[in-house]
Amino acid sequence: MKKKELVFRRVTHLRGPNIWTYRPVIEAWVDIGELEQFPSNKIPGLYERLTGWLPTLVEHRCGVGERGGFLERLREGTWAAHILEHVVLELQSLAGMPTGFGKARETSESGVYKVAFRTRQEEVGRAALEAARGLLMAAIEDRPYDVAAAIGGLREMVDSICLGPSTAHIVDAATERRIPSIRLNDGNLVQLGYGARQRRIWTAETDRTSAIAEGISRDKDLTKSLLQSCGVPVPQGRLVDDPADAWDAAEDIGLPVAVKPYDGNHGRGVSLDLTTREQVEAAFELASREGSGVIVEQSISGVEHRLLVVGKRVVAAAAGETTAVVGDGKSTIAELIESQVNTDPRRGEDEEFPLEPLKLEEGDELSLQLARQGRSRATVPAAGEKVELQRNGNVAFDVTDRVHPDTAALASLAARVVGLDIAGIDLVVEDISRPLSEQRGAIIEVNAGPGLLAHTKPATGQPQPVGAAIVDHLFAANDDARIPVVGITGSRDTSRIARLIGKILCASHRHVGVACADGLFLNNRQIRKDNCASWEAGQSLLINRSVQAAVMENGNRVILGEGLAYDRCSVGVVTDVSGLEQLADFDILNRDQLYNVARTQVDVVLPDGVAVLNAADHQAVEMAELCDGDVIFYAPSASLQVIAAHRDDGGRAVFARDGDVVLASGKNEHAVLTGALSLGGADLPPDSVLAAVASAWALQIPAELICAGLRTFGAEAQRIKH
Repeated sequence: MKKKELVFRRVTHLRGPNIWTYRPVIEAWVDIGELEQFPSNKIPGLYERLTGWLPTLVEHRCGVGERGGFLERLREGTWAAHILEHVVLELQSLAGMPTGFGKARETSESGVYKVAFRTRQEEVGRAALEAARGLLMAAIEDRPYDVAAAIGGLREMVDSICLGPSTAHIVDAATERRIPSIRLNDGNLVQLGYGARQRRIWTAETDRTSAIAEGISRDKDLTKSLLQSCGVPVPQGRLVDDPADAWDAAEDIGLPVAVKPYDGNHGRGVSLDLTTREQVEAAFELASREGSGVIVEQSISGVEHRLLVVGKRVVAAAAGETTAVVGDGKSTIAELIESQVNTDPRRGEDEEFPLEPLKLEEGDELSLQLARQGRSRATVPAAGEKVELQRNGNVAFDVTDRVHPDTAALASLAARVVGLDIAGIDLVVEDISRPLSEQRGAIIEVNAGPGLLAHTKPATGQPQPVGAAIVDHLFAANDDARIPVVGITGSRDTSRIARLIGKILCASHRHVGVACADGLFLNNRQIRKDNCASWEAGQSLLINRSVQAAVMENGNRVILGEGLAYDRCSVGVVTDVSGLEQLADFDILNRDQLYNVARTQVDVVLPDGVAVLNAADHQAVEMAELCDGDVIFYAPSASLQVIAAHRDDGGRAVFARDGDVVLASGKNEHAVLTGALSLGGADLPPDSVLAAVASAWALQIPAELICAGLRTFGAEAQRIKH
């Protein structure tokens, strides 16, 4: 007997476009058991418990199409699988990974549903699904459930395994420009674009970021020497060997001085405005723990700033502020830090916060700063007494519009001198709106791989579109970073069609990758002999920096079980809508359902792309109206009604006539490929030749090169045969 429970029969991550949507989703087959007899309006208190635990469900519009739409459905009565869909989406959103798409649909088996929901990261999505089941069952059974703990666990996963905020900001900017992206590792290495037209980023470093320049930027002494030689103002200073040498350097330079790690970051281990030997020697010990060496340099008076240089221009600037507490006559400094500083909503441990919490630990820079003032963590300042805690490391206040042009030019010059295409330029100046020369300001560091959070989520001021600036730096204005991608769906000779298209593309002098059931091919070399009509094999072509065009076979099972390897394609071929008998395990049981599978290939054709459709298959013909781009029909005869009507409307068609292949546009015959049906070999079906020729024409390959590709394919087939 069935119970009131939710059982997951199957959970699949569809990693590319699929029957549900253009984006990756998790598809769960959910058996709701006896709950099929208990919609939400028949479960006492369910509405109140769910809305109490997740009040933000009110934002879900659902099929009603307006705010509160899902709650309306919940009141009126809806089933557990549908509720599960909305709960999992809300948990992901509350965990910091918002997504918007979800659907729940009945299967042919009573009480079993397919629930699909968008997820940006598979592990987080699966965990959110499990948490959603636990929460929903607790709400149904009127049991306690720790919602905060569930969201906290998911948030930890988001923070640890999703893209960092700086990288995600760049990827989002690329997506806005329709540039595809592929995450290449578990960290922040991301490919923007496909194949030979790709670029790579690693947080705010790119494949244009020189390893030599990065090495120079880590060597603070060398960086200062190079900048000084080019007329960039820098503080006087040098590397020191030990505390005594640090004091000697301070005396030579002139007090006050700053002591900092040779290769530190984030302001750690930095001590400013040091005026005594005791202070300098203590600061040396602190700095030596944070880096591989210590520098003593002139202390520059003013406010710390970070200017972000992308390419040859400053695209954002942020200023720091001095952190201080004000005594109340009762609380210690440690207590004041917790009550006045760390309660600031802009501060937090996670990367999404522009400011970090202040931590007061024995021997750290904060403790030394207090010691220089004759104070400690246990000191109780008088009421109204201001205690300065930190002068550096709080750069998070946007001042982009205030930067003086001369200062911006110097920052850009500093990045070029070091050799970085993207750089964080740290400088100290009293007034960023005035030139450095007027106020003894100086550039103190040049950093590779700068963080972007101070600019995308400043503590105050306007967020800057730095991700878009980086994408614009990598790609020209109209460059979508795509190579020609041809996708083929159907069951009629699709592997051979894929290889034939690959041969024609090779004849056009491109480095071509083909992934099909016959294997994986790079130009004329077979790399793998197993079935490569798969998401994984297709992705391997898109990642390959030498591939200038890719051809992929996508059977119905690939679309249903994995998703397409690409987000959009230049040419989408549908040879037929058949093979229903092989898809019962996906609960695809009728031709209308099969049509929805095959149409996925047409749905992803680019607006400037082409759908190549078999005019002899009526369901393939129906897909023409779904295509965002152009349509080329192919058929063995021009007399077919679909071909004639399409040509009457000015459309393009490819058909056979007396052994030749005709390329027609409207009433005009664009080209006649003499004897083309036999060029690829006597055993090659005419429909396969026509589909391949139509695809090549869609890619604007000249007729003579199409014929050359057919001949090459035929000659190779003959050689293998003998």
